[in-house]
Amino acid sequence: MLICENLSFSVDGHKLFSNIDFKIKKEKDLLITGPSGIGKTTLLHLLAGLLQSNSGSINLYGQDISKLTQHQIDKFRGQNIGIVFQKPHFVNSLTVKENLQLAQYLGNKKDDSRIVDILSSLDILDKENKNPKKLSQGEKQRASIAMAIVNSPKLILADEPTGALDPVTSREVLALFKDLHENDGVSFLLVTHSKEVAAFANRSLELRDGRFVAEHGESVDVENLTKDRELIIDETGTVTLPPD
Repeated sequence: MLICENLSFSVDGHKLFSNIDFKIKKEKDLLITGPSGIGKTTLLHLLAGLLQSNSGSINLYGQDISKLTQHQIDKFRGQNIGIVFQKPHFVNSLTVKENLQLAQYLGNKKDDSRIVDILSSLDILDKENKNPKKLSQGEKQRASIAMAIVNSPKLILADEPTGALDPVTSREVLALFKDLHENDGVSFLLVTHSKEVAAFANRSLELRDGRFVAEHGESVDVENLTKDRELIIDETGTVTLPPD
């Protein structure tokens, strides 16, 4: 489903990632874990085509998005990828419903009944005609999740998807994710510090110093990565030992 090869990315001359390689099989879920500030959010933005890598390739469903124009990437993303940002993004001059309609337009779709169903499942149907600026943080996050899933994407990139939600709503969102995964075949690539969200993934990759240094199995303890860490040997035979 996703093949990432030799991905490198620099910011202001500082190399953030160096020759990253990984794969995700269809209908599998992956967690990117590691210390704060290590570049996990930036990696999601690269995979979504929101940032351009310095080198390497990102192949999604047989399409190398690193070779597409920005217009082609935007169209491809709208049809195949949903994104839950850590800080929700909206066109604030539009209502919640209009933001979802815009997301559908970018994905070449139009289905108001789908919008109603999603907003109802997230318990914010009564906010459809509200301006996003008038929503609480939790309501904004739920509206952001609605935008991510409105086009029935094959892959959802989720950056701290429950970070602004109360425990009850967090469980409801995870139940929705589980339903999408089990019944619609949606795959997830997650970044989170939440144990509950981390437990959703089949596999976890630990990011340190610009590369993946270790792999973890299911139900990884994001607060203590030493428990089930399996160190990764790269193609040169190199092992990077995490500081802890």
